[in-house]
Amino acid sequence: LRSSRLVSSLCYRVSACQNIKYYSKKPTATTEAAPIITPPTRSDKQKVILESTKPTYIKPLITRKAGVSVLNDPIINKGTAFSASERERLHIRGLIPPVELDIEKQVARVLRQYHEQVSDVHKHAHLSALHDRNETLFFRTLMENIEEMAPIIYTPTVGDACLQFGTQYRRARGMFFSAKDKGQLHAMVYNWPYDEVDVIVMTDGSRILGLGDLGVYGMAIPIGKLCLYVAAGGIHPQKVLPITIDVGTDNEAIRNDPLYLGLNMPRIKGPAYFEFVDELMQALTSRWPKVLIQFEDFNTSTAEPLLRKYREKTLCFNDDIQGTGTVTTAGLLCCLKAMKLPYNAICNQKIVCLGAGSAGLGVLSSIVDAMKEEGLSEEEAKSKFYVLDKDGLLGVERRSLTHLQRTFARADLPDGIDLVGTIKAVNPTILLGLSGVPGTFTEEAITEMAKRCRHQTPIIFPLSNPTSRAECTFEQAVTWTDGRLLFASGSPFNPVEYKGKVHYPTQGNNMYIFPGLGLGVTTCEASMINNKMLYRAALALASFVSEEDLAKGKVYPSIQQIRSVSEAIALEVCKAAMEDGLEQNPEMTMGNIKPLLRKEIYYPDYAPLISRPN
Repeated sequence: LRSSRLVSSLCYRVSACQNIKYYSKKPTATTEAAPIITPPTRSDKQKVILESTKPTYIKPLITRKAGVSVLNDPIINKGTAFSASERERLHIRGLIPPVELDIEKQVARVLRQYHEQVSDVHKHAHLSALHDRNETLFFRTLMENIEEMAPIIYTPTVGDACLQFGTQYRRARGMFFSAKDKGQLHAMVYNWPYDEVDVIVMTDGSRILGLGDLGVYGMAIPIGKLCLYVAAGGIHPQKVLPITIDVGTDNEAIRNDPLYLGLNMPRIKGPAYFEFVDELMQALTSRWPKVLIQFEDFNTSTAEPLLRKYREKTLCFNDDIQGTGTVTTAGLLCCLKAMKLPYNAICNQKIVCLGAGSAGLGVLSSIVDAMKEEGLSEEEAKSKFYVLDKDGLLGVERRSLTHLQRTFARADLPDGIDLVGTIKAVNPTILLGLSGVPGTFTEEAITEMAKRCRHQTPIIFPLSNPTSRAECTFEQAVTWTDGRLLFASGSPFNPVEYKGKVHYPTQGNNMYIFPGLGLGVTTCEASMINNKMLYRAALALASFVSEEDLAKGKVYPSIQQIRSVSEAIALEVCKAAMEDGLEQNPEMTMGNIKPLLRKEIYYPDYAPLISRPN
């Protein structure tokens, strides 16, 4: 009986594979087969967006590999999509099933398996395994299902992936540079097999999302980020490089694990740390002079000094500081649009920010830049902000402040006032959360703000992620403001029905900004990223939010539009670079930016393979 059931189950699954459909649930020996469900189809709008970037000609790839080595190379592996002639000349005939399935049918197979996974972490592992086997199919699947899969590839699920990085580690991806490698970094960078690298995402694992110091387990962050550079921005997957700096970890629980994959020592700090990073920066820019280096999830004590040191002499970018700030600025501009106010009304806002780390200060600096673009001086702009950390409001009398924190310290209010006290004292119109501490936007704080903000709709942005770290939930914010709010969060929430009306949240995801920014600066070969580029990126993003979206309370566009958004941001970034003389691409003019961008945009489709044995 057991054998009969096994054969029946196998026949069932083979039949399913032939139909390229997936199941709503797995059949078991005690239940009837679940109904076959056709995979979800893309909307017509999504199809137009994707097809608009599809090239008319795909350049063939030359490979010297043959046999099993072809199937083990994720760059050239096509799985069951190899043509009969390719199977013959690459010596893989008989090594894979005889059926030829095109990439769309392969995507359907992936989706069937994907929807059978029991949790988001399992879905992340499933997609990571596909990434390791077949990059083209992985990025095609991700690009066609970006709205559903972005939260799996990146925040919030990537936080759990970091926590499990050590136990789930299967295959090398990216590069690790440890403190033991000091003095050898210039040689080590040549171990990377590709001579063209456009974008590097680099972390030291010291402040991973809201999870703290995870050491080398933070590598899941650069990997996930670069997946979005490719899928959302069109950067070629062979031209990206994830990097983790291993200078130890102060997380004793990780260090005490005998299976920890990094250096088992306390984190290096001070001059020794900055000397090591400087050697690495020199090594990277020596081999790849035009590369964009993105600093990711560095602790506040190092993130700000590193950005300040390198931003004017290297093409670099800190997503926690500049990316979060730019996407938040765009969201605030859309809030003004929703209230029928002009963009220069940003200068009239009073902003309370809970969180004085690198992300919080980055957001505030970006809003200051926006206010300066709209006519305020820096001093006038900074007078609009009230910044709190775990010890309360930052006052000028506090001694333990960083250089940037001190520029936002208040002289008109006592140091250390709590959130509710600050709200009562200043009557803010905007409340930002970047503390990484859940529940810090209390009912008293939100209701007090809503009560005092009567001349306009209260703007509430709890931006910490993952979801478990958000300062409040969307449902709490809707309930405590009696449904009168404009809301965006750092992690996704579900819509909420309140008093007969459905309220829609939107996620202020950095992926709206960094892929387009990366595409723009690498195409124009910018020498640096300045504030004008970032503000132009914010304006470009804000332009994609429709009146229909604003009427629903949405202040960011649909993620389905991300490729169009990224291309528009890249266009504006290139224009800003040319206006300030920062572009170094000799082919670029104001009239041919769009064609040059289209030429660079990667579209995941199988290229013909040409065998050229040694």
